[in-house]
Amino acid sequence: MADHARSDDPAVQAQLDRFAQLSPGRDILGLERITALLAALGNPHRTMPPVFHVAGTNGKGSTCAFLRAALEAAGHKVHVYTSPHLCRFNERIRVAGSLIADDALAPLLAEVLDVAERHAISPSFFEATTAAAFLAFSRTTADAAVIEVGLGGRLDATNVIEKPLVCGIAQLGIDHEAFLLDHENGPALPALERIAFEKAGIAKAGAPLVTMAYAKPMAARIADVATAIGATVRSKGSDWDATPYDGKLHYRDVAGKISIPLPTMHGDHQAMNAALAVAMLCHQDRLSVPLAALRAAMGWAHWPARLQRLAPGPLVGNREVWLDGGHNEAAGAPIAAFMKARGQPFHLITGMLANKDARGLLSHFKGLTTRFTAVPVPGHPCYPPEELATIAQSLGMESDCAQTVTEGLGRSEMPVTLILVSLYLAGEVLRANGQMPD
Repeated sequence: MADHARSDDPAVQAQLDRFAQLSPGRDILGLERITALLAALGNPHRTMPPVFHVAGTNGKGSTCAFLRAALEAAGHKVHVYTSPHLCRFNERIRVAGSLIADDALAPLLAEVLDVAERHAISPSFFEATTAAAFLAFSRTTADAAVIEVGLGGRLDATNVIEKPLVCGIAQLGIDHEAFLLDHENGPALPALERIAFEKAGIAKAGAPLVTMAYAKPMAARIADVATAIGATVRSKGSDWDATPYDGKLHYRDVAGKISIPLPTMHGDHQAMNAALAVAMLCHQDRLSVPLAALRAAMGWAHWPARLQRLAPGPLVGNREVWLDGGHNEAAGAPIAAFMKARGQPFHLITGMLANKDARGLLSHFKGLTTRFTAVPVPGHPCYPPEELATIAQSLGMESDCAQTVTEGLGRSEMPVTLILVSLYLAGEVLRANGQMPD
């Protein structure tokens, strides 16, 4: 089952089991199937509330969390669509502030899959999920919808949104190379320029495209895409800027300057994810978000399995254990910086999917820890623990293998443990510790 979609509710699980029967078996980028499916459902994406559309390699989920927190602090009702889920499929679809309930989800999925069967459409797992989310959002009144891109941007199923209120692009880096660097499905460009081209594909005429600061070739590629479509780029360093200092995040653009608290989400990188959300909110004029709401959002926003300190529970006991779903080289730097700043020895436990750059990720921890345990990611193509352990050993870490995170934790003798694993496995960690995302 794609993404290990599962539910404790039999009616929901019955529909999730149908996904594998209809799906082509893997995600295939392109808008043909999702367009056909949405048309058969009455084009619900055209009747959703104003959309904040967010792409990026890393940080887009956190940016969505800050957007949601600020909008809700301002009194707005907000739909949110994100991926992947960690413990329950329901986490992907938040309707007017609450995770979709099982008794609403089961008939919704049935409706989407029935229509797909009737019209001989074979949507991917993500396409069917996107259709279900958009259908739910079109039927419940809200003031805004925050939509996270699933993979890439240009050919992602969420890119059927025709008139977003504002679009944003978070940090960019190399990931999902098999899809996003495919020369048969897009221009042959240097890797990072091609990534920028794909992410910029969410740009729409008349909507601001708010971006972080990137290397010149990447920024130029984004500008070219936006200009061709009639979108206006609002980039960090040119049209807006933000700097954390003296315990606050200082933001400025042509409208003026504001100072808000730093995010309570852990990691220095979260300040820039928050800044991107603030910039997106400031570069739209349809929804009022006062300064008080931006300040409140810095404390309200949370995003599980992103430098999350696990609460005392059945898995971790009373130990200090941190969990992060970082899975690519670009994610490794801020996670390593956070652990270094804590100044305590830590045991690193890692499990990674086979299509990720393990050495790139682990290289950031060279010299920071001497204790490493490799684990598998059950049910997914992943690095054999022995291979991960060999990589870690070459980086100067004393390494071993375990069959489970629980087993790895049992071997930890250091005061702190960092569980750095695929988001699929991060969800199992949360479930085992009794911390289901809500």
